[in-house]
Amino acid sequence: MSDELWSLIEPLLPEAGPKLVEGRPRVPDRQALCGILFVLHTGIQWEYLPQELGFGSGMTCWRRLAAWNEAGVWDQLHAVLLKQLRSKNKLDWSRAVIDSSHVRAARRGPKTVPARSTAHDRAANTTSSPTHKASRSRCR
Repeated sequence: MSDELWSLIEPLLPEAGPKLVEGRPRVPDRQALCGILFVLHTGIQWEYLPQELGFGSGMTCWRRLAAWNEAGVWDQLHAVLLKQLRSKNKLDWSRAVIDSSHVRAARRGPKTVPARSTAHDRAANTTSSPTHKASRSRCR
């Protein structure tokens, strides 16, 4: 990860709380973030994150991801990156996609639209029968 990108991310990360128990030293945030990105990029399971890479354990990276998610780091980072791209006129709107998880769906149309059908307007259900003979299950 470049120093320029890290300089945008680091101020958004919450301060680490006091260490409550003795043990290994805390993995630096930058290393944990690199571990998170490695897992997300490669698709490996958290528990298989190689210790030799120096990112800390997969569980450490997973906990850090969860804590940062709860603190709203990713939404803040998204806003910072959009602001920076806008200021440099580097947004390519021809590649934009609207995702329903970020855009609220439209409300119902005007009252002139007919309401949903009622039960008496529906066709009879031909796929199931209330009788026991129609059941394929051996359990009764």
